[in-house]
Amino acid sequence: MKNRAIPLVDLAKFTHGTPEQRTEFVAELGKAFHEIGFVGVINHGIPKQLIDDFYRSSRAFFDLSDEVKRKYEVPGLAGQRGYTSFGKEHAKQSKVADLKEFFQIGQEAAVGEVPAEHYPPNVEVAEQPEFLRLGKELYRSLEKSGGQLLKAISIHLGLGDSYFEKHIHLGNSILRAIFYPPITQEPASAIRAEQHEDINLITLLVGASAGGLQVLTMDNEWLEVVPEQDEIVINVGDMLQRLTNNYLKSTTHRVVNPPRAEWHTPRLSIPFFLHPRSDMDLSCLPSTVTAEDPLAYEPITAGEYLNERLREIGLKK
Repeated sequence: MKNRAIPLVDLAKFTHGTPEQRTEFVAELGKAFHEIGFVGVINHGIPKQLIDDFYRSSRAFFDLSDEVKRKYEVPGLAGQRGYTSFGKEHAKQSKVADLKEFFQIGQEAAVGEVPAEHYPPNVEVAEQPEFLRLGKELYRSLEKSGGQLLKAISIHLGLGDSYFEKHIHLGNSILRAIFYPPITQEPASAIRAEQHEDINLITLLVGASAGGLQVLTMDNEWLEVVPEQDEIVINVGDMLQRLTNNYLKSTTHRVVNPPRAEWHTPRLSIPFFLHPRSDMDLSCLPSTVTAEDPLAYEPITAGEYLNERLREIGLKK
């Protein structure tokens, strides 16, 4: 196998393996997340046909005119449902907007399960009736695989396998279709997505239509991540880093612009940001606070932290 920027693990060892294989998987995943915060996963259980269909439908949505797409931008929701137009979001340390637009699909709860205001309705696209249907199907599939990965993380942290279950049931996870249009003029200073860390527990990325994803190693070196066939890429988010008092790393990553000769190539990327419910306590786990690693963060809930970060990246006023 050629050199890889990030380790590769097989989720089937955990979901269908022997006790020994499960133990091995937990160790492999824990090591990857502890050392680089990124890992490739095969046999993840997400149907390839579903991924391909949602890609196709997403591309058709972004090909609509700006005037049509803006009908699906919902004021006051900080981009958490529906469309967010080009140039609205930036990395928290940057004042220059990323070169992207996106559409977000969120959690849906049955009537009476949770307060309705926590879960605004998803946005139907009249011109693309199958877009939301496919997105919701992909959302459920990613949520299920993400739950398995969090079981393994939970075991790795010595918390048993069900620690995250109640926190992610009806959590604020987001499926985001991101479109990076062709670059038509010299960018002022922005790249497609400036270096950043994700807000959530873990992110599941079902590939991208063009390269550009880079991760920053512990040695301060940028490595290009090129997922292989049918591989999804998983990374640790800030909420998991907080919870584990920096034991699991939320790795800095970015999407760089292609070489000038490929500026005409657009890029479509589909990440699933796995979030807990707003009321999850993100106080550092006592087991991760030691004399060598003193307490790094004040207590905060997932909802408070999400709001703080949405303001920092320009989505919430």
